[in-house]
Amino acid sequence: MAYHPKSEFLHQISTRGFLADCTDLQELDDRLLTGVVTAYIGYDLTASSLHIGNLVQIMLLRWLQKTGHRPITLMGGGTTKVGDPSGKDEMRKLISVEQINANAQSIRNVFSRYITYGDGPTDALMPNNADWLDELKYIEFLRDIGRHFTVNRLMAFESVKSRLDREQALSFIEFNYMLLQSYDFLELYRRYGCSLQMGGSDQWGNIVSGTDLIRRVERAEAYGLTTPLVTRSDGKKMGKSVEGAVWLNEDMMSAYEFWQWWRNVADADVGKFLRMFTELPVEECDRLGALAGTEVNEAKVRLANEVTTLAHGAEAAQAAEATARAVFEKGGVGDDLPTLELTAADVGDGISVVQLIVRSGLAKSGKEAKRLIADHGARIDDAPLTDAGMMLDTAALASPVKLSAGKKRHALVTLSE
Repeated sequence: MAYHPKSEFLHQISTRGFLADCTDLQELDDRLLTGVVTAYIGYDLTASSLHIGNLVQIMLLRWLQKTGHRPITLMGGGTTKVGDPSGKDEMRKLISVEQINANAQSIRNVFSRYITYGDGPTDALMPNNADWLDELKYIEFLRDIGRHFTVNRLMAFESVKSRLDREQALSFIEFNYMLLQSYDFLELYRRYGCSLQMGGSDQWGNIVSGTDLIRRVERAEAYGLTTPLVTRSDGKKMGKSVEGAVWLNEDMMSAYEFWQWWRNVADADVGKFLRMFTELPVEECDRLGALAGTEVNEAKVRLANEVTTLAHGAEAAQAAEATARAVFEKGGVGDDLPTLELTAADVGDGISVVQLIVRSGLAKSGKEAKRLIADHGARIDDAPLTDAGMMLDTAALASPVKLSAGKKRHALVTLSE
């Protein structure tokens, strides 16, 4: 018979689809019932923004705090210099310390929308593992920490084994990653009493090694918990779109485009995404997810509004919905569409519609824009665009011009005074 958690945190995440594996579910459940548990998730700093693939872990931390426990968002300023081999087919390109620090600063804002930081008993913390990893004395580290790891055990972990099985290079610096992540857990246990590490299912080996290290060094119990790999109904990995990653930072993806991504998910994904990425009661998520035909569109709007409100605020969600309704239901322009603003100097004697499609982000290249036009997928002011050689001058751009790629992607082109 399946174990039914008593603690609110484990109950919420298990019913919402967040729970894959746990080192000792019943023991962790009992621990959560006795008082505040501090738990952490580590984040690589390889990009200046997190994307929706990270939302599973962010929502996990949010539920942890909402149910009376303390989250730690560990910035991987030290481990990013090494690179995690988990789930990677080749050696990761190393990035500069300056870029790592800039990325850390950029993604701080995302977390603060979902969880509360401060000095209270359940307020979140955001340490950086560079604080201790940069100070390590290598020989002492090998002697004190390395002796608890055998090469045999490291070779057996999937992140290492799969790379070697495919005869792909695994650098010595990557081989050290598991030791460093385990040491992070030990340091967080010592500094903040952190007894739970959470992460994606590809982190299971690293997490178990950390709990084992704490047990060996501190003679204390620590726990690990992983979430399943979230895929869309078409089998594709969560967080990717045809155009690339779906970013959480508004400077990399507008609130309207973010809203649109959720509005356009497959019917089969609505219920699952409502459970995982909103705080609506599970019964309501299931009701909305069961809708069919035209009714499911309102469920998708609810999903887009709820997720966008968490990520960008209620006003941004309302503006995105208003723009979408103006564009799709009334054939209008909308106030919140992604906008390309040009000057008269940019236009000169004329600017090609192909260039406008590329510069507005509706296509990645001129070749792609021309193919879009040839395949009858482009529109200008809601009229079919058939001439790839079309030029627009300042007179044509005196009022905003709406460009469309397919039925769901739009942008405005305006001329500044």
